Amino acid sequence: MTTTAKPDPIAPKPPGLASPWHNPARVALQAEARRFARDTVLPLADDLDPQKAEMPRTLIDAMAEKGWFGITIPEAQGGLGLGVFEYCLVSEELARAWLSVGSILARGQGLGTQTLDPERRAALLRRSARGAWIGSISLSEPNAGSDLAGVQTRAVRDGDEWVLTGTKRWAGFAKGADFIEVLARTRDPEPGESRSTGLEPFLVVKDRDSFPSGITGRVIDKIGYHGFQTFELVLDGVRVPERDRLTGLYGDQGADADSGGFASVQRGLNIARVHTAARAVGVARAAVEDTQAYLQERVQFGHPIGDFQALRFTLADMAADVAQARAFWHQVAHLLDQGEPAESESAMVKLLATEMAVRVTNQAMQLHGGNGYTTERRVERYWRDARLTTIFEGTSEIQRRIISDRMLPRPSA
Repeated sequence: MTTTAKPDPIAPKPPGLASPWHNPARVALQAEARRFARDTVLPLADDLDPQKAEMPRTLIDAMAEKGWFGITIPEAQGGLGLGVFEYCLVSEELARAWLSVGSILARGQGLGTQTLDPERRAALLRRSARGAWIGSISLSEPNAGSDLAGVQTRAVRDGDEWVLTGTKRWAGFAKGADFIEVLARTRDPEPGESRSTGLEPFLVVKDRDSFPSGITGRVIDKIGYHGFQTFELVLDGVRVPERDRLTGLYGDQGADADSGGFASVQRGLNIARVHTAARAVGVARAAVEDTQAYLQERVQFGHPIGDFQALRFTLADMAADVAQARAFWHQVAHLLDQGEPAESESAMVKLLATEMAVRVTNQAMQLHGGNGYTTERRVERYWRDARLTTIFEGTSEIQRRIISDRMLPRPSA
């Protein structure tokens, strides 16, 4: 019988907010999220991730009770009235235990609320804030990922409804959600217009744990990022009322609701990139903490392997890399909360933090030796999950393009 050894759980003391944005309320929120991650999320992740199983609805409900699906929603609409900083702060702690749990928070925060009717928008915001309006966002297609302007799913007006037809890919949590946001093309751009002209988001309302009429879903078998399923969706004549055509994506409360569908994506993408950086930091921190425990537990040549200088120095470099990335996401989240566009900074922190997470989790697996290449240790989960962070919400290559295009003239066609 194999005995499964586990390192100590998440340390009870948060790493602290040694930054200009430190305040007692944030420290308390961080400590609460850390306790929840340690006591509730981590045991579920250890049990369910090896089975590629979904997180239970009871876990989502527990987060809803804490108000975490409404962190960025104003208090007047039932939310916590906090900012991108607090949203990412909680997400880092949850992702340290299980990446998908740090991600599920993004399915609230006002997602799927930017409807044309202000009264309906307000009602949906209140539902989102209490975790009763949790969605899936479906932008990409088999031939349109990084190039969202290449979306070909069609939306055709039919009286007071729109009819959606096409294939979407990478729709996470689509079956369990209360709605799916679908980016579709209402018309082709005219000569001289931007390729994004005619792209609009639509709200497909549905029952949880099923697909509505006109949608079929195929589960994409991922190597990691378990906790919820990800789908390829086929839309065949899905009917959406005109009232459920949206004015923007991501539900960001700082965006201009009248700025138009595609134009309003940018701020939401910047927030998503900082959110991804914070999640990547959480995963990398998990690898550092587990490795710290393992180096003291594993004995070779009559000594804990933590006594060997090469391994000690590697751990030190790992910890420094995590601290550096955390400080950077703190800075960029603060800029976004101050209303700055921070487009280059968001791309930079997403690039650096996610590439760091891949490097640090790889180093952690190496320091675990053969034990790291088993499912007996959590480090293999961190390694699998970290690899995705360089891909979703814009690949590392796309982030480099964003950064370089703002530093240099765009290359000629």
